[in-house]
Amino acid sequence: MLQVKNLSKTYGDEIKYKALKALNLTVEDGEFIGIMGPSGSGKSTFLNLLATIDQPTSGTIELNGKNPNELNQEAIAKFRRRELGFVFQNFNLMPTLTVEENIVLPLTLDGEKISVMKKKLSRLSEQLGIAPLLKKRIAEISGGQAQRAAVARAMIHQPQLLLADEPTGNLDTKSSKDVMKLLQQLNKREKATILMVTHDPLAASYCQRIVFIKDGQLIGEIRQMNGQKQFYNEIMVNLAKIEGVENEF
Repeated sequence: MLQVKNLSKTYGDEIKYKALKALNLTVEDGEFIGIMGPSGSGKSTFLNLLATIDQPTSGTIELNGKNPNELNQEAIAKFRRRELGFVFQNFNLMPTLTVEENIVLPLTLDGEKISVMKKKLSRLSEQLGIAPLLKKRIAEISGGQAQRAAVARAMIHQPQLLLADEPTGNLDTKSSKDVMKLLQQLNKREKATILMVTHDPLAASYCQRIVFIKDGQLIGEIRQMNGQKQFYNEIMVNLAKIEGVENEF
C-alpha cells in the first residue's frame, strides 16, 4: 500500500547535507512497522516526507498508487487530512477544546454530518476506553489519556496510513505499555497500517517489523517471529551493532 523508491533528501545550498540517501521501502496493507536508528540518522526526515510536511529532493512516495507530491497545495492538504493519521510525542491536542472536540476535529474540518461524527466518536471512544473522558478538557486528563485521545483523533477518519513519531516519548512506563497495546490492538483488529519512529526498544517490540536507518540509509530489518520477548532481545542486539557498542557487553 506504500511504495518508497530511491527517496533522497538534501538540505542546504552551499553546504549540502544528505539526510536521506536513495531509501527504498515497501509497506503492505495492515503492517505495523517500527523505524529505529541513532539520533540524526534520518528517521524524522523520513517521517516528514511520508507526512507530506516536507518534499523529497528525489525519488517517489506512492500511497495506494497516489504520489502526493504531484498534487497542488490544496490537494495535498486534503490528502494529508483524509489519507493520513498522525500521533506525536507531544500529543498536539488543542488545550481549549474538550477531548471530544479534539477527536472529531478532522471530521469537522471536512464538514462531516454531526450524526456521522457522533456515531464514529461513540464507537472509537468505547473501543479505546476513553468514553468517560469526552467532556473533559485536555488539562484535566493524564498524559496516557491524552495520548489515547490523540490516537482516537488520528483514527477517527479511518486513514490509509497512521504515522506515529515517538508516541511514548513523554509517557511513564505503564502509560507507554498501554499506548503500545492500543496501537497493536488497532493494527490487529482494525487492520490499521502503522509506521512508528521510536528510540524505545520496548515500544518497538510491539511491532511486526523493524526497519533500521543509519546515516540516511536503510541498513537492515528484522521481523517478529518468536514472540515479543525474543523480538525485544533481537532489537537490543541490532541497536548495539548499529551504535557500534556490541563489543562493550
